Amino acid sequence: MQVFECIIYGLDVPLSILNTNTPPVAPADALQHGKLFDSHGRQIRDLRLSVTDRCNFRCVYCMAPDVKYIPKMQLLTLDEYIRVIQIALSLGIEKLRITGGEPTLYPHLDELLKEVGKMGLKDIALTTNGSRIRGQWAQRWKSLGLNRVTVSLDTLNPQRKDAITRSQTSLQTVINSIDALRDAGLTPVKVNAVIMRGVNDDEVVAFADFAKEHEVDMRMIEFMPLDAGKRWERRHVVSAHEMLEQIKTKHDVIRENDSITSTSMNYRFKEGNGRIGFIASVTQAFCGACDRMRIMADGTLRPCLFSDEEWNIRSLLRSGASDDALRTFLINTMWQKSDGHQMNQEGFQRPQKTMSRIGG
Repeated sequence: MQVFECIIYGLDVPLSILNTNTPPVAPADALQHGKLFDSHGRQIRDLRLSVTDRCNFRCVYCMAPDVKYIPKMQLLTLDEYIRVIQIALSLGIEKLRITGGEPTLYPHLDELLKEVGKMGLKDIALTTNGSRIRGQWAQRWKSLGLNRVTVSLDTLNPQRKDAITRSQTSLQTVINSIDALRDAGLTPVKVNAVIMRGVNDDEVVAFADFAKEHEVDMRMIEFMPLDAGKRWERRHVVSAHEMLEQIKTKHDVIRENDSITSTSMNYRFKEGNGRIGFIASVTQAFCGACDRMRIMADGTLRPCLFSDEEWNIRSLLRSGASDDALRTFLINTMWQKSDGHQMNQEGFQRPQKTMSRIGG
């Protein structure tokens, strides 16, 4: 890990780089039959909502060890989160993923799940590092309306786990959480691993074994330029193709028929349960069908993960703005969504904020 620490280790970025609070006005066809569209004809169906920028891990590809958190008064309140979700739902949003930071640190998580569970969303998901989950939590979340959970697990080696996450939470604790979520019916449980050359790329086949053994969707993610140290380089990226070829040396796998908006290329095993998937943001970008909207814990809307174009809705929420004004804000903002991240083009500018700030 010493070599990788030198590459990735770094300081956090400034607290906020915000555009003006008023995005450019979108044309009338940004809203068609009550559905939200961007300027490239993509319908926006999926809301990724971060409810905290706090985390009890300091993963080397995500956060600096001395990260500066957003002051709590700048974070949205429970009522504000609920109102934003309701407004988004009125514009055709069908899916909600609750992210962070680490969302299990959010003190009102149960209350939020209880409210959104009543809204009629097609899919409600949660992303977590799996460090704080108990069996009764999983069962309660299921009863409140949560459909599924994604857990981050970047290594199956206990010592390596401590080095990557810079935490003392045991590997077995996370694995027990995965099993508890699966047993509670929060399925398919998706387990995400960011694969980094020279760090954990020797575990790709072991991750496939884990998927079969624990009957989960194991998703391997190409290392993206969202690290706090700003030292990402393409040579650290292990491509999805390379990972798949490694797995094929041991397992027979069959490609699934994924939906057009799927972020992962998924495969099932010819024999046995569980699946594997690859999120190839770097080598096989899926921007053309992107249907996602991201809202950070402080109310900042980010139409594209890899663009620093963003606007903040918090002042509208706190100044008595009407629901129509909030809807107009979302419509105008999402119309600015770029056609793609341009990562493979000359002149690409990496985002200033890390994934922990933006929300997974």
